[in-house]
Amino acid sequence: MKPTLFVLAAGMGSRYGGLKQLDGLGPHGETIMDYSIYDAIHSGFGKVVFVIRKDFEKDFRDKILSKYESHIPTEVVFQSVNALPEGFTCPPGRVKPWGTNHAVLMGKSVIKEPFAVINADDFYGRDSFEVLAKELSRKRDRDGDYCMVGFRVGNTMSESGTVARGVCGVAGGHLDSVVERTSIGYDKDGKIVFTDENGKVQQLAPETPVSMNMWGFTPDYFKYSEQYFIEFLKKNIDNPKAEFYIPSVINEMIHKGTATVKVLDTTSKWFGVTYAADRPAVVAKFAELHDKGEYPDQLFSI
Repeated sequence: MKPTLFVLAAGMGSRYGGLKQLDGLGPHGETIMDYSIYDAIHSGFGKVVFVIRKDFEKDFRDKILSKYESHIPTEVVFQSVNALPEGFTCPPGRVKPWGTNHAVLMGKSVIKEPFAVINADDFYGRDSFEVLAKELSRKRDRDGDYCMVGFRVGNTMSESGTVARGVCGVAGGHLDSVVERTSIGYDKDGKIVFTDENGKVQQLAPETPVSMNMWGFTPDYFKYSEQYFIEFLKKNIDNPKAEFYIPSVINEMIHKGTATVKVLDTTSKWFGVTYAADRPAVVAKFAELHDKGEYPDQLFSI
């Protein structure tokens, strides 16, 4: 059974104005997501599911989905602040979505096979899709046997400012912890640094694995996520900014021994438009990838 690709496309970029998912960055106006879908198809994924906002549906179907439908089976599900477990009601004034792991829960009704989770507005690169598809295609004999792609932090930096990354602790090839670091950047000597919770500047080796939200799960992950979401809501339902993130669930499952997460190395270089100032460099990188022949002139010619 081929794995499914689950694309989180319900968010709007807070630091980069506009709908990043619809921004044409390739030579023929291709979006970052176009490259991810193309790479997924050529790496062995068998279906793509998108989670979007309902008010984005017409634009999405007209401008995005229509390109893919003749190349791979697709489905769309919707994230809404009102999609809560029985017994919970969204507080008035809550506008912010409930977070990445809430978005993942929206796929429960349509995903019955091993699946990868990615952001719609990140470029992950062919190698990362290949290593993930291969790992998701192996036979499993237990629940909680997951994986993630660990990008080398040096391959994920922005020249335009600091970045937030989930820095991974790895033991024996498996994830030990994910710690969100919010201001990773270059110091004056070109070293990669961040300021920790005690205000101390810490250095990161360029090959340190970080999470770019590229995960591999099996359908049992939905069951665990539902349980953790109820616990999250009991504590946070009245906090308008609280979000239910994938790494929070993963950390909890690893800590309790209900999951292992194999960390897959990749040579892929991540890039994305974190800041508006990143855009010209990203456009140039896509042009270069086409010039080198890594992508054809038209990704989805009918």
